[in-house]
Amino acid sequence: MNITSIQHVHPAWRAALWMAGALFSFSAMAVGGRELAVELSTFQILFFRSLIGLPLVGLVVMRYGGPQQLRTRRLPLHLLRNLAHFGGQYGWFYGLAFISLAEVFAIEFTVPLWTALLAVVVLGERLTPIRLLAVILGIAGTFIILRPGSGMIHPAALAVLLAAFGYATAHTLTRKLVSTETPLAILFYMTLIQLPLGLIPALTDWTFPSPARWPWVIVVGVSALTAHYCMARALRLADATVVVPLDFLRLPLIALIGALFYGETVTWSLALGSLLILSGIATNLWGEQRRQE
Repeated sequence: MNITSIQHVHPAWRAALWMAGALFSFSAMAVGGRELAVELSTFQILFFRSLIGLPLVGLVVMRYGGPQQLRTRRLPLHLLRNLAHFGGQYGWFYGLAFISLAEVFAIEFTVPLWTALLAVVVLGERLTPIRLLAVILGIAGTFIILRPGSGMIHPAALAVLLAAFGYATAHTLTRKLVSTETPLAILFYMTLIQLPLGLIPALTDWTFPSPARWPWVIVVGVSALTAHYCMARALRLADATVVVPLDFLRLPLIALIGALFYGETVTWSLALGSLLILSGIATNLWGEQRRQE
């Protein structure tokens, strides 16, 4: 398929292709975070993520368009977005160290619920019946996976739940930013602002990574950039309430990774919940295409 034919693909499906890149990147970052948590604190992981990412973004900016891409009059909005995102990242990486990969991703899938509500309030988007149905199916699937009330909830699970709200806020503000800012600008300010946010608390209990962990440091730094670049491109093509539910596809992928590399069990509740979630994604894509035809 050449570039011209890609441009004729419906925007919702082009957004889905960008989200495919995002979900693979997020999965790689999750595995890297799990490996680094053996030696490093959560703040250190976040610091190294930004330390690797900032020069990479700088090189790409210089190669494609130059510093003029970074001009902005919306620095306060960048700051607000990155405070929310940093809080989300902290809860997410913290959860990776204590609960299964599939559990982390499943709890994180409350993001579309918060995003849908925030998008209505902040962006003025419409919460159509189809979009609402997709969110309900996704949340129902998540509840089946978590089975609340069946036992003690790990504190890390609550940290990931709070992370989901942080991510939803960041996604909504990203949608607001992409109307004037380039994806590279969003990535640049993300790494620049979050670098000191991770470094300062990390210095209180510093541990230098062993040589065996450095490849995982690079994986986390690079995949964080590619994930958010793909997410920003997807959000340029479709509403937040359409793009974010596509992220549900990470669940079956990360469950497979957890089973193959960490011996994590794929339970019947995970399988059934995933089926509901995937049904919501398909319903949402179908409804968006019908609405814009």
